[in-house]
Amino acid sequence: MDWLIAIPEFLVNEILSVPAFLIGIIVAVGLIALKKSTGQIIGGAMKAILGFLLIGAGAGLVVASLDPLGIMIQGATGAQGVIPTNEAIVGIAQETYGAQVAWLMIAGFAISLVLARFTPLSYVFLTGHHILFMATLLTIVLATAGYSGPLTVGLGGALLGILMVSLPAFSQPFTRKITGDDSIAMGHFGTAGYVAAGTVGRLVGGKSSRSTEDLKLPEGLRFLRDSMVATALSMVIMYVVVAMIFFAREGEAAYEAFDGGAENFGNFIMLSVTQGLQFGIAVAVILFGVRTILGEIVPAFQGIAAKIVPGAIPALDAPIVFPYAQNAVLIGFLSSFTGGLVGLAALTLWLNPALGLALILPGLVPHFFTGGAAGVYGNATGGRRGAVAGGFVNGLLITFLPALLLLVLGDFGSANTTFGDTDFGWFGILVGYGAGVGSIGGVVVVAALGLLILGAAILVQRRVVDRNWDASPHRPEQAERSSTEAPVADTQGQYPKIQPPQGAPAPPARG
Repeated sequence: MDWLIAIPEFLVNEILSVPAFLIGIIVAVGLIALKKSTGQIIGGAMKAILGFLLIGAGAGLVVASLDPLGIMIQGATGAQGVIPTNEAIVGIAQETYGAQVAWLMIAGFAISLVLARFTPLSYVFLTGHHILFMATLLTIVLATAGYSGPLTVGLGGALLGILMVSLPAFSQPFTRKITGDDSIAMGHFGTAGYVAAGTVGRLVGGKSSRSTEDLKLPEGLRFLRDSMVATALSMVIMYVVVAMIFFAREGEAAYEAFDGGAENFGNFIMLSVTQGLQFGIAVAVILFGVRTILGEIVPAFQGIAAKIVPGAIPALDAPIVFPYAQNAVLIGFLSSFTGGLVGLAALTLWLNPALGLALILPGLVPHFFTGGAAGVYGNATGGRRGAVAGGFVNGLLITFLPALLLLVLGDFGSANTTFGDTDFGWFGILVGYGAGVGSIGGVVVVAALGLLILGAAILVQRRVVDRNWDASPHRPEQAERSSTEAPVADTQGQYPKIQPPQGAPAPPARG
């Protein structure tokens, strides 16, 4: 009977939990539905896989460049506590609940496709690793509440499937404000932070708050308009400042922040500079990967929409919105990290002594990816002020929610790590306390919670998304602001003359 466990574990761990393979399969299915040639199918699937591998490579570079900075920030501030890391808590849980997680993930993905086919929520959630993370969270919470394995898989799979089609609907009005259409959706369990960022941006922005992408710089600073340069330079400055504070506090012991250690103070500073530059490279790799995957996934979904899930919209990982407002990504990251520090201060001075909540240290990786995306959402609805406020609110959410989530994780609450993104927090808390009501009563409460979320999502889809509600009517779509306007033909079919750029040579006279 071991094969009954080995097969789903292989599908989950080696295929479905690897975003690149999952995306490649989906693209191939879409191209097959479009009746493309074998070469086009293989080529499209390979480009999609390579695009996601590029995103993964960039993410790996981000993590590698942020690890020493996290050590130095912790050393410079002297803070001790829990660092939310999805991968860490999932790895710990796999040892105990690996088989249940595998079956729950497969059940959830299948249920999500059924819901996408037969409800107005035509979203196909393609962020495989986040599906695995949520499946693990649901398994931990339901098993901790005392539910049996089959009940955990069945109830948890239904909840996972509901989330996978519902959350993209809640964020779609704001996502559409960024992209200008419904070609893609947000498929990332940080949705609450993005919706909050878009809402706050709408409140604090206005016509006077210009987009982060419209920054006007003096001639001598025009090089900062290159997002890769601006990102790298900002991180170099941040790295060097933190490194000097850390050295002032710890002396030569600070050298151990880097793998292998630094040889001397000069080498310590230059390693900090190098890591800041590596961060800029990492962001550039992610952006290139996003552009590559978009070029394949959108056409392939025409086939899925026509044959499998009519009107299907791919729900993709958070970096999918990064190219639409690259300055906002950096602003959102820094604002989110600031919010994390403010949240840590509130936990230290008030909530930990009063309620016993754990101290949540600001992890740079979740703050970069979710904070950067929150900055893009805030910018779309509220310009620069929206990007700052949206990132800050996201930082508060991914600080307080993980602290509350630890209370329902049972033995895993003492694992010195927890889930980091917003949807893991609020949903895990609700399911945990709902399941804690009792065996039968808990099932009823948790099932009602899932149905409530599904019903609310359908309502939002029909009355908000389908009716093209504008999340920020006083601002143009981000896609319009970041692209060159195409000339519009007049009634006689003639196009207005496009003036040559300043300094261009005069064209030769017509003979």
